Amino acid sequence: MRQKLQVLRRVEATRLLLFAGLVFILIVGFQYVNVQYSSVVFLLSAEDKIPISRNDNNGTLLPSSESETLSVKSMSSSNIYHAPEVDGREDVLERKRIVSDEGHILDSEMKDLQDTFMEDDTDNDNESPDFETRRSSNKSLSSPSALPPEDLPTDIESTEDASTNSDYERKEKLEILENESDHSVDKLAPEVEKLVQVPNSGVFSISQMMSLLNQSHNSHVSRKPRWSSPVDRELLYARNQIENSPIIENDPLLHASLYWNLSMFKRSYELMEKMLKVYVYREGKRPIMHKPVLKGIYASEGWFMKLLKSSKTFITKDPHKAHLFYLPFSSKMLEKTLYVPGSHSDKNLVEFLKNYLDMISTKYRYWNRTEGSDHFLAACHDWAPSETRRYMGNCIRALCNSDVTEGFVFGKDVALPETTILFPRRPLRAVGGKPPTQRPILAFFAGGMHGYFRPLLVKRWGGSKDPDMKIFSQMSKGKDMKRYIQYMKSSKYCICPRGYEVNSPRVVEAIFYECVPVIISDNFVPPFFEALNWESFAVFVMEKDVGDLKRILQSIPDEKYRKMQMRVKMVQKHFLWHAKPEKYDIFHMILHSVWFNRVFQS
Repeated sequence: MRQKLQVLRRVEATRLLLFAGLVFILIVGFQYVNVQYSSVVFLLSAEDKIPISRNDNNGTLLPSSESETLSVKSMSSSNIYHAPEVDGREDVLERKRIVSDEGHILDSEMKDLQDTFMEDDTDNDNESPDFETRRSSNKSLSSPSALPPEDLPTDIESTEDASTNSDYERKEKLEILENESDHSVDKLAPEVEKLVQVPNSGVFSISQMMSLLNQSHNSHVSRKPRWSSPVDRELLYARNQIENSPIIENDPLLHASLYWNLSMFKRSYELMEKMLKVYVYREGKRPIMHKPVLKGIYASEGWFMKLLKSSKTFITKDPHKAHLFYLPFSSKMLEKTLYVPGSHSDKNLVEFLKNYLDMISTKYRYWNRTEGSDHFLAACHDWAPSETRRYMGNCIRALCNSDVTEGFVFGKDVALPETTILFPRRPLRAVGGKPPTQRPILAFFAGGMHGYFRPLLVKRWGGSKDPDMKIFSQMSKGKDMKRYIQYMKSSKYCICPRGYEVNSPRVVEAIFYECVPVIISDNFVPPFFEALNWESFAVFVMEKDVGDLKRILQSIPDEKYRKMQMRVKMVQKHFLWHAKPEKYDIFHMILHSVWFNRVFQS
């Protein structure tokens, strides 16, 4: 009898266990189906149609209220709008996948960073003239002859002598034809046109640029999130803290005259150090993705990528906590890898970026939440504005070619410093300059004849026409590099004229060698414009006034020059690269500009 009772109890226990297991399986299965497919069920109930992103004629992504619809049966894997959590549920499976996939990311990236530090110092910036023929501003792509290599600081990488008058005339005529063939280059970005009218002169002054920046911050040019996130509240908190920052008249490390508003800058920087989290997409194949160039005139984008990815302060593994999402591609490697010499077309380059974004927006939900306005990129190549304008137009774009007339949007885009790195292992080699009393030269320039303006500069002041104005067309390789640096260290003013585009590495070089920059480039937005008052330590001359250049410089009182030169030395720390980032250095300043614009988009 006792044995029968034991058998019955075992049978009953087995049944209970089986029943409990069945219930558990049903619960897990229901939860899986509900979480994984709730978005699809929701969309199917809406007449089998889903909203997708599309672009208007200007390449701007339209908000969801203006989206087109597609049948589910015919939808592709790209440009899909992924619905937010239903009934407040978290996407558990996605979070598990993120954690499992990211467990090894830092180890692999640290190895990559060690490799980049040990790269050979061979020159990888010397491209063929044909590669540089196609211009970044959507000018004519059918020029009859190749243009010289692009703007280099000392022209030691250039092998062509473009100093003959016939060559000047040929390039001037070529650029006139290019400009006449496509008037679209004169159009401003829609966001800018809404804020201010173009001045009668066609040139924006620094004060007008600042007005544009303030207006854009007040008008919220970014897209509103499709669904809320805790980071939105954190950004609103940061904005309120910055706008109501305690008054600081001066600081031991920061001189008030260098900044538009020292109090706001310092508070914003402090909040960045305390709060900012950046998620870096690990997707993308080398060398276009994750392969920074650390030498040459495009080194800014490479050094920033390298230092950001190795940061333990700003990088987060959890994208739900990210205030910003970094798109880790190199505009230099994009050109070097995909551009077809002689094609005069960037179609395959733009298509590569589109396909990358399609993959990102399909795999993750974060791009679709803000249509990319919380994503950012750092690109230094001249062609980057045109390549990123269409599909990355909503992103915060840190661009060396920061031209108001080529779609640079104040309050969203960031002016990236163009820095020449000749020795990646020693980025601060030769930094510094002579005191004002040991600078006998009034003004100095040496460079290739890129664009229409530089030949005018050399024609007016070149050679030995004026002992106070050391203006040269080109310097050869070798020992002339030291000669170039000595000229900068011995000159009061260093001329920074535009080339084919508005940007030039000479702006940062002048600061590097403690020479007052003279920026002659209409509509160029100088680096860190959100924070720095450039008119306190640099001179701006309109291109049309090149004939009066010497008179303008001589009219500056010596006392004012000495103050500007002292401020150049004080602002220098904001433009220096360090293997290990230091407070207020160029890495932190680039990141701060992106952070500041992100905060004021909220």
